[in-house]
Amino acid sequence: MRPFPLTSAIWGIVLISAVVNVLALISPLFMLQVYDRVLASGSVSTLVGLVVLAAGLYAFQCLLDILRARVLLRIGERFDGQFSGRVHDAIVRLPLSTRMPGDGLQPLRDLDNVRGFLGGNGPTAFFDLPWMLFYLGICFLLHFWIGMTALIGAVGLTSLTLLANTLSQGPISDTVAHNMARNGLLQAARCNAEVVQALGLGKRIAARWQKANAKCLAANRKAGDVAGGLGAISKSLRVLLQSAILAVGAYLVVREEATAGVMIASSIMMGRALAPVDLAISSWKPFLMARQGWARLEDLLEKVPETAPVMLMPAPERELRLESVTIVPPGESKPTVTGIAFAIQAGSALGVIGPSGSGKSTLSRAIVGAWTPVAGKVRIDSASLDQWDREALGRHIGYLPQGVELFDGTIAENIARFEDDPDPEAIVAAAKAAGTHELILRFEHGYETAIGEAGSALSAGQRQRIGLARALYRDPFLVVLDEPNANLDAEGEAAVVKAIASVRERKGIAVVVAHRPSAIRAVDLVLVMEGGRQRAFGARDEALSKVLKGTAMARGAGVKAIESTQDNVGERADMEDPGVRHSSEQ
Repeated sequence: MRPFPLTSAIWGIVLISAVVNVLALISPLFMLQVYDRVLASGSVSTLVGLVVLAAGLYAFQCLLDILRARVLLRIGERFDGQFSGRVHDAIVRLPLSTRMPGDGLQPLRDLDNVRGFLGGNGPTAFFDLPWMLFYLGICFLLHFWIGMTALIGAVGLTSLTLLANTLSQGPISDTVAHNMARNGLLQAARCNAEVVQALGLGKRIAARWQKANAKCLAANRKAGDVAGGLGAISKSLRVLLQSAILAVGAYLVVREEATAGVMIASSIMMGRALAPVDLAISSWKPFLMARQGWARLEDLLEKVPETAPVMLMPAPERELRLESVTIVPPGESKPTVTGIAFAIQAGSALGVIGPSGSGKSTLSRAIVGAWTPVAGKVRIDSASLDQWDREALGRHIGYLPQGVELFDGTIAENIARFEDDPDPEAIVAAAKAAGTHELILRFEHGYETAIGEAGSALSAGQRQRIGLARALYRDPFLVVLDEPNANLDAEGEAAVVKAIASVRERKGIAVVVAHRPSAIRAVDLVLVMEGGRQRAFGARDEALSKVLKGTAMARGAGVKAIESTQDNVGERADMEDPGVRHSSEQ
């Protein structure tokens, strides 16, 4: 990942900081002139001139401080603008390749931490730190021992800064890790609120969360103790050093090696020289959080690089082909689907059946490009999915996952896949194709009904049918339905069968992962899976006959039972033989 560029704005901050640090000499020089010139001469006009000059310079310094703060805030916003899109893309895509700890939103928090630090007072200390040598040099010009006192103080505070870095890194890293675990538990409880309530798991789930929260608080307390302790030591040391330099100055005045003005000016100079170090110590925890967050963001964006642009392909119209596809689920090391190979021509529909855990849903995710095979290729019209632009390909794919997830918005927006300029006629056509139009009209606001987060305002069956309408929007060439009738009544099942038939009629391709045999009434091809492998593929009746005969022979069953099962495909609620009992896998 490219580093955050050193823009002209940052150079502007460097210039502003230089002027601000030079103007910081106003106070010590003012005091020096007042003590050594005004008091000695008793000239009121000189005092008035000095006051007017100092007031004007202070106003200019204030203006520059305001300008620097505003520029830093905009640098933080520019950083966010440069990386927020990629971070969002990575958060969405990372679960497709690996498991994400916690609630999966830590990259967004890391982005906020980096932006917050860049837009706050923390960078000011780092811009001002080099000027500490400038102030120390002036202290040496005032007197050698004044310079030595200031140098000793600067070394002491710098050592505290380095100590803060050493002692804070571990606790801050632990705080982030425990916070991710804590948030993950809370997110899981929120998503399963109904189960928690129904099974009386509230206290047990809360106890697990409280234990994780206690670990997070302990790590945060340790980091806070380090930062707070070193900050207090820094503050006390700074006050002590200012008193020490006053004492040294007084000693020099007594010995007539310096004036009273030098004594006061050196004290102010000492405070100004050590202020950036003091600010750096107080800002060290946010700095470390931002630095560790940036390191995690770099690692994340390297794992999920930007998608390279590809040439737009013509709309698919011929076939879907799988070539020895092997799939390893995200976060796993062993394949759960191996060696799947078949081809489907336009106008056909494939039913994928098999026992629970046979890899049906895994295969469906690979067919639509959600998961990338570790071996083999999924091709549409001879082009593998990685040769397609994802957004362009998405227009030609309809997908109804096993667990239907809708987005916060209206029914129309969800069906139209949140297009910027959706076609109302296409929305209604998709709803009618899914048998959902009349259902939607029964809502008070019809297609403009807000469905809530993840479709929480809808029943499971309603979400299923709206998800089916989304899959059918604008007549995609490839429609993949994973357990499309899992939550549907008889009317909904009939709509699914009709939708599959309509895909075939318009020369599209439908792939249906089936649990109940009624879902494969409209298919002409069947893929039978078992143990993640392809057991049979071919015309529906032929493939079912082959599998059923093999199962019956293995169990010593009669051929009559097999024929009865074939004749009633699509009419029986369940197939009693375990060889053809098709349960949806998780």
